[in-house]
Amino acid sequence: MIVVGGGIAGLTTAVVLAEAGRRVRVWTREPAERTTSAVAGGLWWPYRIEPEPLAGAWALESLRVYEELADHPGRTGVRLVEGVHAGTRLDDLGEWAGRVPGLRAMAGGLAARLPVIDMPVHLAWLGERLAEAGGTLERREVTDLAAVPAGVVVNCTGLGARSLVPDPAVRPVRGQLVVVENPGVTTWYTSVDHSSAASTYFIPQPGVLLLGGTAEEDDWSLEPDPATARAIVARCAAVRPEIAGARVLAHRVGLRPARDAVRLERTALPDGRVLVHHYGHGGAGITVAWGCAREAAGLAHPAA
Repeated sequence: MIVVGGGIAGLTTAVVLAEAGRRVRVWTREPAERTTSAVAGGLWWPYRIEPEPLAGAWALESLRVYEELADHPGRTGVRLVEGVHAGTRLDDLGEWAGRVPGLRAMAGGLAARLPVIDMPVHLAWLGERLAEAGGTLERREVTDLAAVPAGVVVNCTGLGARSLVPDPAVRPVRGQLVVVENPGVTTWYTSVDHSSAASTYFIPQPGVLLLGGTAEEDDWSLEPDPATARAIVARCAAVRPEIAGARVLAHRVGLRPARDAVRLERTALPDGRVLVHHYGHGGAGITVAWGCAREAAGLAHPAA
C-alpha cells in the first residue's frame, strides 16, 4: 500500500494504516518540513472546510486524540492553550460546537482551551511513529496515480490533486503569516471576517508568536508580500499593543487546498486496483486529521 503525499493528511493516514498492521509506504514530493502543513498556524478549529456536518464529526474525533497527545507536548508538539474567537457565536456554528469541552460564550465571542500544534515538531513525531509501526517514508514525485506500484493507493496530495487527478475543483487559498519573537503573549486570538481576504489572529508557539493572516482565493503566489505583512502586524498590534515592537523572525506563505467538499472516497484505478482519494481539507487539515485518516483507512481496506 502506498500513500501519496507527506503532509498532515498523508502522514496521519499512514500511521493509522501501519498501526492497524498494514504494510505502508509514503511517497512524498517534498519533505514534511516543506509541506503546506508545516507552515500552518496549528490551532485546532474547523476553518474553511466543507461539508460542515462531516467536518465537525472528523474534528471532534481528532480533538480527542490531540487532548491525549497534549500530555506529552515536548514530544508530540501538542499543547492545550486558552484563547478567544472574537466575533463568533455558538448559534452560528454547527452541532459539533456544542460538544467541544469548555467552549463558552463571553462578551464579544467564544472562549476555549484548544489544542495548538507546533507543526514541525508534530510532523517529525508522526514520521517517527510511522517508522515505529513499520512504515517507510520516501521522496518520490508522482505524476500518474495509475503508475504507483501498489494494490491500494491513497491519494493525499492536497493541492497537487488539481493536476494529478486531475481535479479542477481543488484550488488554492493563500495564507500569509508573520513569525515574531513572542513579547509575552500566552493565549491565542482569532477574528475572522469570512467576507474578507484579511483576518486577524495570533497563536503562541514555543519561543515565537505566529501572526496572521490572509485567505486569498485562487492566489498561487508563495512569495511573502511586505505590505500584507505590515498590515498583519498592525491588525494584531491593535489587539495586543506589545506585538507592535516584536522583532520579526520570518515570513511564511502556505496554499490551503480548498474544495467545495472534502474528497474522501474509494474508487478504482483503470486496472481495478483500489484508489482512495483523501484531499481538499481547506484550512482544517490539522483539525480533522485523525477523524479523516481513520475513515480513509477504512476505505483503503481491500474488503471495504
